[in-house]
Amino acid sequence: MMEELHDVQLTEIRPLLTGQSGRNLQDFDCQEHDVETAHGVLHVTMRGAVKSNRPTILTYHDVGLNHKSCFNTLFNYEDMQEVTQHFSVVHVDAPGQQENAPVFPTGYQYPSMDELAEMLPSVLTQLHVQTVIGIGVGAGAYVLTKLALKKPSLVEGLLLINIDPCAKGWVDWAASKLSGFTSNLVDIIMGHHFSTEELTENQEIIQTYRLHVSQDIPQENLALFYNSYESREELQIERPVPGMNENTVVTLRCPALLVVGDSSPAVDAVVECNSRLNPTKTTLLKMADCGGLPQVVQPGKLIEAFKYFVQGMSYMPSVGMTRLVRSRTHSTSSVSSTDGSRSRSNTNSQAEGAASDVTPPLSS
Repeated sequence: MMEELHDVQLTEIRPLLTGQSGRNLQDFDCQEHDVETAHGVLHVTMRGAVKSNRPTILTYHDVGLNHKSCFNTLFNYEDMQEVTQHFSVVHVDAPGQQENAPVFPTGYQYPSMDELAEMLPSVLTQLHVQTVIGIGVGAGAYVLTKLALKKPSLVEGLLLINIDPCAKGWVDWAASKLSGFTSNLVDIIMGHHFSTEELTENQEIIQTYRLHVSQDIPQENLALFYNSYESREELQIERPVPGMNENTVVTLRCPALLVVGDSSPAVDAVVECNSRLNPTKTTLLKMADCGGLPQVVQPGKLIEAFKYFVQGMSYMPSVGMTRLVRSRTHSTSSVSSTDGSRSRSNTNSQAEGAASDVTPPLSS
């Protein structure tokens, strides 16, 4: 009998929730709420108290993730604590994607991407949030962009990671339907997040997220959210022409920071989105040595960019900067503003929306 026994390697499931010090700072001073909306219940987590003189940071995650697996690495990072001292944070979990979510009953009609955006104003009203700075990834970036287009007075700024403004074309739709016969949902989601290069080379993070996607979210719920995103409409945004249609064209009215890793599957989509936005209010940040999850792989550099972005909105004027000092010399314009005037028209400008490559973090 003993000869039949074999060594079994148990895969270590690395936690996605701890920060540099091992503490889960995300759970500090947090309150969870299930908020009723016209399109169903939303699970939200609020950190800190709403401040009347400044916006709240509103996060929305991508498909295959929830607010913890998408954002905990970023918000647990030591440098982010300087930001969260100044702003309250509201994390939104898309319906049925939160930890321990019940499985939706058969026949449940999942909200469309438009309806997911329409759920947010009532949530913010119930939480007494007046305005927000949105941080969205993938599907979450699309939802927050929809929110800003529908309710421009509610959104002061947007950090959009891996934003795709395009609807699925018929060829893409047919290909995804055909691939469904040979690929399972987890593989499809992993291909959404990571490039082929990442899937083969970065085994530790790939294994961690594959386990999360397959085990931590009910697969029926995940399929509904993914199908809703795949059925999205084209974002109706158009780059304004100076002197002609600045006041009439449909576009984002708030400053936007578009972020993508240089080896991300979303590079082309993000560049396309940048081409449709107002170059005087939009910065495209293409992060070097980074793939599909910059908020996980390069949180320090992303936080530094976000601090500059917030400074450009005249918040946090005295915050310390370290990691992007060298790379800023290559930028075509400055995004920092410390004059105290809260003008949205001139903030966060970068010439013609050009991309800015960021060097690896400097040692501190």
